[in-house]
Amino acid sequence: MSEALLETAAWEDLANIPADPPKMRPMCSKCCRPVAVCWCSALPSQLLIPGGRIVLLQHPAEEKRSLRTAPMLSVGLAPGKCLIYKGKKFPRHDHELESILADKRSLLLYPSAHSVPIEQIDPSEGPYNLILIDGTWPQAKAIYTCSTALHGMRQVKLISSGTSNYIIRTQPTDGCLSTLETAIEALSLLERDERYREQLLQPLHALCQFQLANGAVTHQSKEFLIRHNQYPKLIGRRLNRLLKRADNFKDEHDTESDDKVRPSS
Repeated sequence: MSEALLETAAWEDLANIPADPPKMRPMCSKCCRPVAVCWCSALPSQLLIPGGRIVLLQHPAEEKRSLRTAPMLSVGLAPGKCLIYKGKKFPRHDHELESILADKRSLLLYPSAHSVPIEQIDPSEGPYNLILIDGTWPQAKAIYTCSTALHGMRQVKLISSGTSNYIIRTQPTDGCLSTLETAIEALSLLERDERYREQLLQPLHALCQFQLANGAVTHQSKEFLIRHNQYPKLIGRRLNRLLKRADNFKDEHDTESDDKVRPSS
C-alpha cells in the first residue's frame, strides 16, 4: 500500500472516532460514587446531630482516592457538622477556619508528646470542634509541621483504638484506624453516645463487603506482615521507628494493666 493510501486510511480512522465522550456509569449525587457501588443505603436512616463538629484538614491527595471514607462522615452527619478544608498548610487566610482553630473548645486529635487521652476530656465543657488531619501518616505529619496554628492547640489522642474495620486497606500497625473510624471513636467518647459507632460504621462495612465480593482481599497490617516474615518490601527507617514506638506503647500499656489487676502484697 502506498504512503498516500496509508495516510488516507489513517485520516479515515480519525474521522470515525465518535465526537461525544464515552458514556459514564450513573453516579450517586450524595456519595459521588457509581450507583452500582453506592453505600448510601447503609447510612443512618436519620442524620446524626452531634453537639460538636468534626473538622477535617484534608491533604489534596486524599480527594483522588477511589475508596475514601471521609465522605461517609460528611453525608452521615447533619449539614454543618462535618467541615472539610483541603490543603497542605492551614489556615491559609481562611477566616472561618482561623476562628475554629483559635476556639478554646477546639481539640486537635494528634499523637504528639503534649496529647492527653481524649477520655480525660470533660464532655460537659463542650460542645467541641474535633480537628483531624486526613491523609497518610507522612502527609499528616507534614501538614502539622507546616501549620503553626495547630501547634498551640489543645491536643488529644485515642488510647484504646482497637482493630480497624477497613479490612481492604493495609494499615501501618495493628492499632491504626482510618480517618472515619478515628472520628467516630472520638465523637462517641465526646458525645457519650454509642449510636455514632453503631450507625456511622455501617457504610464502611458495606464498602468492604462489596469490594471483597468483587475480588478484593482482606489486608493485615504492615506490622503483622513484618512480624510473620510476610512483608514483601524492605523496611524503611520511618516504618521501623513507628513499629518500635508501637511496641514500646504496648509494653507500657500491658505493664499498667498488670499493675491494676495484680493483688497488693
